Amino acid sequence: MPRFDDSDIGAGLTEARSHGDASPSTAGPGSITIPGDGHRDSEVVEVPATRSSISDASQFMHNLSLSPSMRDHRGSRNSFGTSLPIPRSPRSPRAFRTRFSSVAITDDREGISAAVSREILASQLQDMAREKVAAAKNMAFAFDIDGVLAHGNHLIPEAREALKMLNGDNELGIKIPYILLTNGGGKTEESRCDQLSEILGVPISTSQFIQSHTPMSALSEYYETVLVVGGEGFKSRDAAEAYGFKHVYTPKDILAWDPTISPWRQFGEEDRVGARPTDFSKVKFDAILVFADSRDYATDMQIIMDLLLAEDGQLLTRAKDPTSSRIPIYFSHGDLVMPTDHKGPPRMTQGAFRIGVEAMYKGLTGVDLERVIYGKPELATYKYADEVLKTWMEEIHNETRIPENIYMIGDNPASDIIGGNMYNWNTCLVRTGVFQGKEGENDPNSPASMGTFNHVLDAVKAGVRKELGEEFKFKWNEEVNPVLHGEGISAVE
Repeated sequence: MPRFDDSDIGAGLTEARSHGDASPSTAGPGSITIPGDGHRDSEVVEVPATRSSISDASQFMHNLSLSPSMRDHRGSRNSFGTSLPIPRSPRSPRAFRTRFSSVAITDDREGISAAVSREILASQLQDMAREKVAAAKNMAFAFDIDGVLAHGNHLIPEAREALKMLNGDNELGIKIPYILLTNGGGKTEESRCDQLSEILGVPISTSQFIQSHTPMSALSEYYETVLVVGGEGFKSRDAAEAYGFKHVYTPKDILAWDPTISPWRQFGEEDRVGARPTDFSKVKFDAILVFADSRDYATDMQIIMDLLLAEDGQLLTRAKDPTSSRIPIYFSHGDLVMPTDHKGPPRMTQGAFRIGVEAMYKGLTGVDLERVIYGKPELATYKYADEVLKTWMEEIHNETRIPENIYMIGDNPASDIIGGNMYNWNTCLVRTGVFQGKEGENDPNSPASMGTFNHVLDAVKAGVRKELGEEFKFKWNEEVNPVLHGEGISAVE
């Protein structure tokens, strides 16, 4: 199985460094260097992007734009020398309850009593099956969301049963660790976890959740004034402010200042609600962050282009040499398409928007746009996932370590599967989202190591059986008596 090795990633995971420390050997011509003042370098690490020298160049397309594939051994859409800062550790563990879980606890006191009794019984069973318990704690799952657990706001039915089983509805009553690793985004982690808890019918904690722009919180150590693009209303602004960016603006804020900046946009009074207009001719932007899908391509692309061509990120100016004074632009993921409620083929997403921006920039300047892409299949996302898994293990099992056997379950070969394969995870490809191959047919360019499955429950069962045995039961048996049964106790189906 292909994996990242020293020849691919150079120095590997490096400490955050100042702009002046960038080495010519790690920062190629034209690559984006990350500014830094060194005052909080202990909070951030930089993960170099990795890819081969194979190019996808065409006249008006960035030479790294198209989907990577295992066939060409490409794991990144970023240039050599590009670093992706990520937090040194995830958000501090805390007792977090979604609205869904808090309501359940408040309204079901009998359920609490039953849960406590079950926990005691499960603990007794686990003491008698220590070898199997150790194996259960040494495995974990990472789930994509859209196309795996849900379609938009609609649950994929098998997902609830799979998550309940991992939450303890199994013969040992043990929690098998899992995290949610999605290229979606556009709102705070808390808001998204509340939403997912209601959709999935199980509580989802922020401590086990990573969306595409979660690792981008590290960029708040480098940039103060940013343009945040994408998402509904001003939810992406809320997320950026929660990450610690000091001055966060959106295209709607700029439209409220000067509606003529987007000639075809009709900007009414209702659009001004929530906007924060200021004199943007006096604002110097440090960076552009695309957190989620654009809801207004024409306006967002125009403002992005204005800033990329401006003198040091100042609107209403034009740089004599835009390539030398250009501010950096970051995209939270690179997927071209995504599954939705639409009954036809998958819909275009942020990767398609990015290619449009790249083509415009190249058409106007004649050079490729240097940019940074986070999300799957970037190495930085998986490095961060390790830390989240470690934190989640501490919360549910009081063990600060990363399980050895990790299973990535996804629907997109070009992000979920290639990323998992190259990070040496076991990978399972489901047919409920982007991938629509026939039963038993794997993706030819980025094949899943565990094969393909009809839905997420089948994939979870395959992983659990591989680690815990073919006879492992996926339902808790309320009638089991640990006093009468020993090692290897099994519950009913």
